[in-house]
Amino acid sequence: MRFEGIIPAFVSPLSDDNITINENAVCKLIAYLLLIGADGFYICGNTGEGIVMQKNERKKLCEIVIDAVRGRKPVITHIGAVDLKTSIDLALHAERAGSNAIASVPPFYYKYDDIDIVNFYRELDKAVNIPIMVYYHPAANLNMQAELIYEIFKLEHVTAVKWSSSNYYEMLRLKDMTNGEINIINGPDETLICGLAAGADGGIGSTYNLMTAEYKKLYQYFRDGEIDKARQMQCKVNRVTSVLIKHNVIPSIKTVLKSLGFDVGDATYPMPKIEGNDKELLMEDLKKAGWFDDFEMASLLGQA
Repeated sequence: MRFEGIIPAFVSPLSDDNITINENAVCKLIAYLLLIGADGFYICGNTGEGIVMQKNERKKLCEIVIDAVRGRKPVITHIGAVDLKTSIDLALHAERAGSNAIASVPPFYYKYDDIDIVNFYRELDKAVNIPIMVYYHPAANLNMQAELIYEIFKLEHVTAVKWSSSNYYEMLRLKDMTNGEINIINGPDETLICGLAAGADGGIGSTYNLMTAEYKKLYQYFRDGEIDKARQMQCKVNRVTSVLIKHNVIPSIKTVLKSLGFDVGDATYPMPKIEGNDKELLMEDLKKAGWFDDFEMASLLGQA
């Protein structure tokens, strides 16, 4: 299976206890994102707060999403954790639940050599029989050069990489090393057009939760060779992305989704809860960025 198109890095809707998954909210948001063109779902990653969620809740979210999607689009489940045992447990569960692929950041917190990282993915590769996506995220304090990912790509089930780096030189090198065989998905929302130009097959992004329709247009413009229109759309979504970055991305996305009628709860504590004056400032900045005037999802405001 080759992943492509616009794949939201799905937020994890939480109940009032800030721990358990809100099943109704999951199903409602999945249904809407499918309606406006999502090409798949990436769950329990950075945007989905997977690393700080309890293991049983990660499994629960995986099951709910797969059931809600009903095979209409692929589901990629991030299973990365601090320890290998937990990652393998989550990977086996994701496969049993029907996930189309698993993804994982490399081992983190401690310092690991390249051979340690390859061995980590080798253990995952031996454990499952579904595609594995390497999650290259520099925020995990690891600089994975193309040569390292190429070595991991030689494993039987490793087929793809989520490239959450703005180093497109290394992406180009990796694409060249694999003769274009590796399935690269762009990570940085704000440079999707750059990733596509460097050979990415699509994007996985947090702001897609709010702007799937606009990113779909960007992607199609690029595919159709209308590069200037794609560039203009990238600039348009970036004006909103800049606001979300300013106000803290995950809490901001959840705050906006709640204002649209999706009961996704707050970001996991101690991430901040945006309310009162902070919420007013967020909404004012979004207004200045054109969010309320010219974005598909903003049309839900009157219905919330």
